[in-house]
Amino acid sequence: MKIPELCKRLASALLVPVALCAAAALGWLDSPDYFVSDALYQSLSETATDGQIVILGIDDYALNTLGPWPWPRDVLADVISTLNADPQTRPAVIGIDVLFTGDGNDPAADAYLVDAARDAGNVVVASSATFGSQLVVGDAGFYMDDRAVLGWETPFPALAAVTSTGHINAMADRDGVIRRGILWLDIPAAYTDDATPRRIASFARTVYELWAETPNPPPDTPDGFFYLPFPAHPDGNGVCFEEFSVAELLEGSLSPDTFAGKIVLVGPFAPGLLDSYPTSADRSANMYGVEIQANMIEAFRRGFFPRTVSSSTQILLLFAACAFVQAFFYDRRVRAAVPVWILTSGGWVALCAVLYERAALILHVLWTPLLITVLFILSVITNYVHAQRERRRVTDTFGRYVDPAVLKELLDKGGAASELGGTLREIAVLFVDIRGFTTMSEALDPPTVVEIINRYLTLTTECIMRCHGTLDKFVGDCTMAFWNAPLPQNDPVYSACLAAMDMVEGSKALGDELQARFGRSVSFGVGVHVGPAVVGNIGAPKRMDYTAIGDTVNTAARLEANAPGGKILISRAVADALGDRATVTSLGASIKLKGKADGFEILTLDALKAE
Repeated sequence: MKIPELCKRLASALLVPVALCAAAALGWLDSPDYFVSDALYQSLSETATDGQIVILGIDDYALNTLGPWPWPRDVLADVISTLNADPQTRPAVIGIDVLFTGDGNDPAADAYLVDAARDAGNVVVASSATFGSQLVVGDAGFYMDDRAVLGWETPFPALAAVTSTGHINAMADRDGVIRRGILWLDIPAAYTDDATPRRIASFARTVYELWAETPNPPPDTPDGFFYLPFPAHPDGNGVCFEEFSVAELLEGSLSPDTFAGKIVLVGPFAPGLLDSYPTSADRSANMYGVEIQANMIEAFRRGFFPRTVSSSTQILLLFAACAFVQAFFYDRRVRAAVPVWILTSGGWVALCAVLYERAALILHVLWTPLLITVLFILSVITNYVHAQRERRRVTDTFGRYVDPAVLKELLDKGGAASELGGTLREIAVLFVDIRGFTTMSEALDPPTVVEIINRYLTLTTECIMRCHGTLDKFVGDCTMAFWNAPLPQNDPVYSACLAAMDMVEGSKALGDELQARFGRSVSFGVGVHVGPAVVGNIGAPKRMDYTAIGDTVNTAARLEANAPGGKILISRAVADALGDRATVTSLGASIKLKGKADGFEILTLDALKAE
């Protein structure tokens, strides 16, 4: 590979991937990547639950039966009491995904709720933070914290004293979809009862640790956020976990034994309560907040917490993949590029799946296949434009010289033949000239002379093209052609001699026509020789000709110069190549060619057997 071409390839392999990786780093690909990544990872996360987590929903049936929300607090107190009525069949944990902040309107109901929770000893209630942006000033400078806790709501004191609590907050990504849970929150001193900062665990983690005898370690997270695999997806009815109505329990149609030893989550389960959110498990079917809490608990039970590979590492991987395929796609045929495109794109998706399941690592699924596809499309377009340019170059170089079949083969093989330079080839060279043309031209007007010369040159050209030769040039009324270049041919000598015979035969009919029209006739003298010659684009970059030079060319020209009208002179080398396919007559030493030593045998080609 030439140095300029190598530099172009290296520049292309670096600059284009850098630009695409920059687009990924700036977040321009996040939205489609979220969609594809969710589809892959959540499908890998989905497994059957064992029924240990059950939801008691504040659903439409309960709202129609017990009245509109919010209910008096004694209703949920009845739920706690009913579930814990039999010590042998009570739930392991009751998590109430409802905020009980401040004193209620009915002190008796508040007291009943506190007593029921104290007697149960297995109740977890919700707390909630309010997030916002806040300027943070520190020793290293200042920055804007978009996740600052600006408010904190807890259960009223009497209830908080007899229950456990955890925050129920969730935070969506930029596309509004919840993909991560919040393991803990740091609550500023301004919002705590004792004016000291506190770290509050999530509602789901608090429920899980109360249930588990030996809890699995929590996810290792520096900021409290962790990827939530959503182990339980919505079933055909749009429900993740087994769900019952609070009203069914309170009216007696549902036995408390159903919940024995289980984790029972109580929370809103009706569209009108505005507690549903799009999640990475299923964007089209919002998941209720209590279902999200149930999925977090299930994730804690399984102990599977995938972590996202750092952005810098993913950008480096993306750049390496793009640089590789860009270098491979450069000037590559589509048939060779398509398998690499499919294998690298599909291989990346497979790698993402394997790393997720085996190493709990999360990669951007779409980044690499998308950018490889972009590079593939760009390479197809670029290579097409380049190929068309090369086709034009080849056509401009050979279109007027060679038979269309030879030109097609040249185009299929590429445009290297259009470059300046030459190679040594064994070629058969033919020269043909019009005998008697000078005398005729002196007696005829110029338009008639041009007409006659064009007729003869057309005849010689057709004979050359029909025999798959390369038309080199016209020099006045002389035509030069050669065979076995630019493409190798099976029998170049025979093809050249066949063209010569066709010319002589064709000149007879044309000569008779001219005799009848103008009273004068002409004929051809032809010379054919075979041997080595330098063939290629010779000249200057702005003006070159595809031609052949060397002693073989000169010898063929001198044979033609000595050929009488209607005769074909050939060398012994040509006669030997033809063998018994030709009828020849040796002229011995009767003709001596300029520049050739004695003993150079010249023959006439009298007949040629058809093949």
